[in-house]
Amino acid sequence: MDIIEIEGGRELNGTVEISGMKNAALPIIFACILIKDRCVIENLPSAIDVANSLEILSKMGAHVRMINRNTVEIDCTNLEGGSSPYELVSKLRASSYLYGAELGRFKRAYAGLPGGCDFGGTRPIDQHIKGFEALGAKVSTENGYLEAEAPNGLRGTQVFFDFITVGATINIILASVFAKGVTVIDNAAREPHVVDLANFLNTCGANITGAGTDTIKIKGVTSLHGCNYAIIPDMIEAGTYMSAVAATGGRVCISNTIPKHLESISAKLEEIGCEIEEFDDSLIVSRTGPLRKANIKTLPYPGFPTDMHPQTAVVLCMAEGVSFITEGVFETRFRYVDELRKLGAKIEVHGKTAVIEGGHPLTAATMKAVDLRAGAAMVIAGLAVPGQSVITDIHLIERGFEDIVGKLQKLGAVIRRSYRPDEDFIQGKAN
Repeated sequence: MDIIEIEGGRELNGTVEISGMKNAALPIIFACILIKDRCVIENLPSAIDVANSLEILSKMGAHVRMINRNTVEIDCTNLEGGSSPYELVSKLRASSYLYGAELGRFKRAYAGLPGGCDFGGTRPIDQHIKGFEALGAKVSTENGYLEAEAPNGLRGTQVFFDFITVGATINIILASVFAKGVTVIDNAAREPHVVDLANFLNTCGANITGAGTDTIKIKGVTSLHGCNYAIIPDMIEAGTYMSAVAATGGRVCISNTIPKHLESISAKLEEIGCEIEEFDDSLIVSRTGPLRKANIKTLPYPGFPTDMHPQTAVVLCMAEGVSFITEGVFETRFRYVDELRKLGAKIEVHGKTAVIEGGHPLTAATMKAVDLRAGAAMVIAGLAVPGQSVITDIHLIERGFEDIVGKLQKLGAVIRRSYRPDEDFIQGKAN
């Protein structure tokens, strides 16, 4: 079993460079399906989800060539629609973008239902289907697959989402690029990766306006061309390292980032007790004094991101007093709570709210990464708590974080990626 071992209780100091945003890279990779030409995508994070997405395109007939660790050339000229391998599609949530991209290019989409993190609740695709049907497609789901068809092509229309959804916003953008007329998406997601996708498609010749607001307009075009494009920095990776400094103390420069994207995170960490200095493409986060309790509610962008919920919960375990985190995006995202309790954390969950009684001594333990962001939270906990902690199921962390161990080592953390036989954990020898 691959594990992460951490000798915690040390401050973090130095500089960490943020990688490209996974949540922007994935829709842009699948958007290449729309383009019968060569695209060069730069600043890709070296993460499992990215590798799986590229392999899906390759299996479908695209020519995929890695230029270097973070740059890829993709040519989807000869890609065959409806040929995605189910075993790969079922590994990641972003494979749902196959539907919009295939429907836009081939007037038919056929792909397995997506996988990804399980937060203990449902992550339905009903709003995706609602949008496709509004555009004129007939949609059915059967035996683990979704099929959408529009033999006469899609037609621009008005799509109103019942709630803000990043995935459906992206999928309707993809499907609408070649639709006849104008498509208007109301109650659209405003996240930076939605804007990055629109910027990429516009660079390729699309006509998309309003991305970053709650109303996006897509005027259909007849063709797209290739381009060179660089993915934006990952705000969640940046926020994760910011939270690590808050939990451990120290002073770290977060470089290659966009401070504007981090405003809700920065504001909350300052409230909790950090100092943050902002620059054009970097910021410095430091913490020398005690942490203070806080109340947080996760919301769609520009609110506090749900993907920072578990990491911030760790920080609040170190703060004196009672804090509250209310989850306002997913039905439930609290599977990490049982893992933090192994350290001695006092957390109770009532409905969609975690009540955290902070300031109690915590002890090192063996914890499991139950999903991508919760796994990052376990790493932060291991860094903050004195003694040796072990994190298992680290493949979930590596789905979205590039070289998290190496980056933390450069900040002074005593951390390593290693292997132990599964029998060690069965027999209780993890620590």
